[in-house]
Amino acid sequence: MNVLYYGDNLDILRRYIKDETVDLVYLDPPFKSNQDYNVLFAEQNGSRSAAQIKAFEDTWHWDVESARTYQEVVETGTEQVSKVMQAFRTFLGENDMLAYLSMMAPRLVELRRVLKSSGSIYLHCDPTASHYLKLLMDGVFGPTNFRSEVTWKRTNVHSDSKEWSSVADILLYYVRDNKAAFRWNPIHLKHSEEHIASKYQADESGRLYTLSDMTSPHPRPNMMYEWKGYPSPAMGWRYSKETMAKLDHEGRIWYPGDRSKRPRLKRFLDEMPGTLVTNVWTDIFPINSQAQERLGYPTQKPEAFLERIIRASSNEGEVVLDPFCGCGTAVAVAQKLNREWIGIDITHLAITLIRHRLKDAFGDKAQYQVVGEPVSLPDAEALAKQDPYQFQWWALGLVGARPVEQKKGADRGIDGRLYFHDEPKITKQILFSVKAGALHANYVRDLRGVVEREKAAIGVLISLDQSTKAMRSEAASAGFYKAPWGKDYARLQLLTIADLLSGKTVDFPRENVTFKKAPKASEPVPENKTLPFQETGEP
Repeated sequence: MNVLYYGDNLDILRRYIKDETVDLVYLDPPFKSNQDYNVLFAEQNGSRSAAQIKAFEDTWHWDVESARTYQEVVETGTEQVSKVMQAFRTFLGENDMLAYLSMMAPRLVELRRVLKSSGSIYLHCDPTASHYLKLLMDGVFGPTNFRSEVTWKRTNVHSDSKEWSSVADILLYYVRDNKAAFRWNPIHLKHSEEHIASKYQADESGRLYTLSDMTSPHPRPNMMYEWKGYPSPAMGWRYSKETMAKLDHEGRIWYPGDRSKRPRLKRFLDEMPGTLVTNVWTDIFPINSQAQERLGYPTQKPEAFLERIIRASSNEGEVVLDPFCGCGTAVAVAQKLNREWIGIDITHLAITLIRHRLKDAFGDKAQYQVVGEPVSLPDAEALAKQDPYQFQWWALGLVGARPVEQKKGADRGIDGRLYFHDEPKITKQILFSVKAGALHANYVRDLRGVVEREKAAIGVLISLDQSTKAMRSEAASAGFYKAPWGKDYARLQLLTIADLLSGKTVDFPRENVTFKKAPKASEPVPENKTLPFQETGEP
């Protein structure tokens, strides 16, 4: 286990993941929730060619590909899935929402296949599609395997025109088989100060306790006895005489002065697990601009959010799968909590970011393999031909640089950036240009102009082909960047993919700090202990 897969998750699931090998699935599939609601339901003729999936870009459109996928699901899916999809088409028509559901259906079918009978799945979505996805999940997993709908307050109130402010996401929680012993570990929050003040009092030693009833809720003739002058309750005591004597010896029984009242059981605060978490989560806050764990990935979820899910529905050593793993929060938390994990994403940008995240947080403790990335020059050439943008992101990942633009255009001659510090409090940058086709000397001249315009320290051109003599001469004429300690670094550097695959990298004054590092992972909290993020009171 512990594998990062680059590629379409439907293909990866079918090719690599065996039946009933996964204990927990978490997925947060991309969805254009900020798109005009009416556009999602606008009729489409299906003739539009399929758009390639780009990083951070939702691309569920009703086109030839989605129409073909819909047809495949209806013809080859289970009876229930086929019926649900046909009903969607009758009700919704041919539009982007139907495309989204058509793309999700076969993926959910595969995710059910790979789940163990004791496994669970959490589908993260927003209210725009949650009701449709629940019907689809009912079709795939069966209505009786639905366990809960969790509402997560992900943001604070903001101004919305003529509607209730949208601040929540939805988690649809299903199990593979509700008749099997599926994993469930209750999660507790620490009691709030208000709750403690209103419900607890201190004994002679200062230990806080609350009182609970000791009478039986049902008739128990064998428990009807007098205890220390207190008559038996009408239906008997909750405990036997032997247990009462033990509790009394341990100082756990409170005795009223009034004999018409009953003794009660002392429950000490330091022995209480806390308040059970409900299906409304208001205590886990979104990642703000100052959060330590923030990596700059638009859809990044808080680690506390994934930690709650993983702790509740898996045990140590079990397998967690995220088929849309993005920046890898589920992967990182699974690693932290001593779970095995599988992450899948269709962009090299995500895979690169996860690799940096694991290295920063866990160092050599994170042992895993990556499947699907180019490992040779022919692999790189194939990727460049298949998808130039993916090639660009992958190449930048080899040197730890961050892509500047995820969408075409407006890059101003810059494909990527890398920041470094060779003197206190002054951030300097390296600019990158990536070329997969034929090379020309003017590429170097253009890069030189961009470096001068942006006042960058160094410019780097990464290419598939070897640089020409004219390019090398142009690069040499740019001179050097001088570090504060006097060492010179070529201002324009030319690197090939072959260079990078052989271990060569950018020559600059300090360690790569482009990707904001994930915080070092702390030691896992034992499963029966309250988590730090739970210190927020009752939900």
